[in-house]
Amino acid sequence: MFLSSWLLKALGLTKAVNSACTSNLLVDNFANYKNNLNSLSQWTSDDGTTTNIKVDVAGKTISFTSKADSYFYTTFACEQATTDQYTAITFPIKGPAGANFQLELQTSTTCSATTYKSYYKSLTGVTGAVQTYTVPLSSFTGANLNAIKSVLFESFSVNGAWQIGAIQLVCVNAPSTSVPPSTSKPSTSSIRTSSTVQPVTTSKPPSSTAKPSSSTLKTSTTSKPVTTTSAAPPGTCTNLLVDDFASQSRLTFLFYNAMLLPSSDDGSMAPVSGRADTGTSVIVANNHLTLTPASGGNSYWYTMLGCSKTTGIYGGIGMTIKAPQGFKMGIELQTAKDCSSNNPVLNDLLSTDLGWAFDGTEKYYTIPFSKFPGLDADHLVSLLFSGLSSAVTVGPIAFYCGSTGSAYPIPSTAAVVVPTSTIPATTGPSAYVIDTFTSTDSNNLGFYHGGDDPALFKQTAGKLTINTKGNADLSYYTQISSGCSDIRSYDNSYVHISYTGSPAFTIALQQHNPTCNPDINPYPYTWDSVEAARYSNTGKTDIYIPISHFSINRAVVIGFSLKGFYTSTTTTITKIEIVKSVPAGFLVPSKLPTVPLVFACTRPNSFAFAIDDGSPEYAQRVVSSIAAAGIKVTFFTVGAPLLDASTNLTNVYKNMLKAGHQVAYHSYTHPPLEGLPSLAAIDWEINQDIAAVSKTLGITSKYFRPPFGTEGARIRQRLAATIPGSKFIAWSVDVQDWLWAATNTPEKQLTNFQADVDKGGNLVVMHYLFESTVSYLPQFIEIARKTGKQMMRVDQCLEDPDAPPL
Repeated sequence: MFLSSWLLKALGLTKAVNSACTSNLLVDNFANYKNNLNSLSQWTSDDGTTTNIKVDVAGKTISFTSKADSYFYTTFACEQATTDQYTAITFPIKGPAGANFQLELQTSTTCSATTYKSYYKSLTGVTGAVQTYTVPLSSFTGANLNAIKSVLFESFSVNGAWQIGAIQLVCVNAPSTSVPPSTSKPSTSSIRTSSTVQPVTTSKPPSSTAKPSSSTLKTSTTSKPVTTTSAAPPGTCTNLLVDDFASQSRLTFLFYNAMLLPSSDDGSMAPVSGRADTGTSVIVANNHLTLTPASGGNSYWYTMLGCSKTTGIYGGIGMTIKAPQGFKMGIELQTAKDCSSNNPVLNDLLSTDLGWAFDGTEKYYTIPFSKFPGLDADHLVSLLFSGLSSAVTVGPIAFYCGSTGSAYPIPSTAAVVVPTSTIPATTGPSAYVIDTFTSTDSNNLGFYHGGDDPALFKQTAGKLTINTKGNADLSYYTQISSGCSDIRSYDNSYVHISYTGSPAFTIALQQHNPTCNPDINPYPYTWDSVEAARYSNTGKTDIYIPISHFSINRAVVIGFSLKGFYTSTTTTITKIEIVKSVPAGFLVPSKLPTVPLVFACTRPNSFAFAIDDGSPEYAQRVVSSIAAAGIKVTFFTVGAPLLDASTNLTNVYKNMLKAGHQVAYHSYTHPPLEGLPSLAAIDWEINQDIAAVSKTLGITSKYFRPPFGTEGARIRQRLAATIPGSKFIAWSVDVQDWLWAATNTPEKQLTNFQADVDKGGNLVVMHYLFESTVSYLPQFIEIARKTGKQMMRVDQCLEDPDAPPL
């Protein structure tokens, strides 16, 4: 749920921070523990009181038997987590059921300091099984996260056998920052935490320290609704879908299966970078899930079943699987009489016990409930695949009726048909060469050109080579003016792009703000986008787009951008120019409508708070702050969580509507929509969101805000086709909660808000994901109030005739 900043990226002004992380940092996998070195080549050890220390290098774990005052620690040279943008520490652990332990973070005032202070977090809910804890670094209140010296595991409440797995720092720039809920295998209970600060003046972890007492502060948690199935009349049973793997973001961003119940891996899959919807190799494609453990891994993956009653209805669970010859794994069904996942009964078999044999091809396999002796088939809580040591691909998972299973049919998806009519070629002024990529910092006109990430946009020997690895949020810009350029004389001409490789990207023409002042928000004011593939010749060498197809004010143009790349195939571009005609035989496609891209309110003296998704635990505080201020706002909501009764978001937004606020669309599962592989996948997100909002709130909307701020021609075209008259809402005031809220300088959210307001911004983006952001909301409102502008809903600030009167 961490969004990108459009306003900086619009002209390539976002600069890469050299030290910013791009993936999680492995602190220790215990491969070098025999030399007392962690994965950072820094000291690691116990305190000398533990016994039976064993390291499993392949399993990336260390196990030991603790005593009353035992602790285990691992050190850093000096980790600058805030600068490097690490926001949490994550690790799997196994300990005695019912036990608790404490995590200690030692930090210094500076990296050169020789003393440090200790900050503590008590963790409870140990189940006796392997479970993963993810602890925000911001929860160590007062710690200097730019000078972390060590992490200690200590205060084990039960003396006995403990096991710690690979320790990592979670990178905010890696999609895995949307971490799955901490689980005891698939338990969905929350971690209870407390934090106490205690100064320590030694320069190494103390051998014996009196630890603070921990009064635990329980995080908000809501039980999932019980999902039961009752006996169906004879002949009416149909397979019950658990997951059809229709959406990457549903599985790895929201951590839902098709039943809208939790599903996740254990965090040990091989890492991937550059994706907003997953940070690990848990990859959804074509209604299949591929799990790729890290090298030497021993991973697991689970999907919750609610509390399914199956006796006399379903005989088992089936799915297709593709795995290499000789592959084996564990299959675990968890049951609980009270339908809770806190202390389930574990029913385990090996794939060989079920007669499964793999040969590298996809086949259908079943998990007959009759194979599990004593299984409580009327209280099925979860399904878990364990011991995953190599890549495995799983097809749709479903309960099957009776005793014989059959593969769940993958729903057929008709290709989206778009208009294919053409327009006649025209003539206009002579060729106007914009860019041949012969200069590093400027184009042929002497104006700026460059990309968001120089490593992915490479200029060499008169060509631009692009491979964003499918990250649709990255762009390359080439300007035709340092201010405003009037290109209306080229209205009957074409932008011509010479290229090779993939045409799976967007081409946009950017419009300046009315004053042509880059110091005033929004900048750019808007842009229009077209789909490159529609305007390419059949040989995939040349693109010709009528200038008139860019529906903006072409009297105040900034330049072109190449963006919305949605494949991992390389594109190489050698020339961008404006030409007067197209080659003989080239068929110019008709313009597909795109919804308008809006960055600012148009009503004079207006200001709008547009609030995106958030954490249910903060929703009521947001409501209270808005009510106290006496203002109306707009909420953009994700559809899937509305259907999950445990979030209570449906009731929250119903109350918002009753209070006169606006609720609008924000996709169904929060993916980077322009990055989806097909128009059908984009349509699925739009239509499912429309259906969820209609079902739960009884409303429709013509307003849409894209997850992650990711924009491109395809999503804007499909919105225009699906919701005629809709608007694509961006922002001109960004609190940057995605960047600062979880750091030790959360007040920078106020600084950013004030700076954008001072530049004239009047349309806000923020979330209620973090304590600090929610706490600052009254101050945000007060800053806006001091401008003298009237605060209102987005539809009101855009002078929508269907909006309620002010």
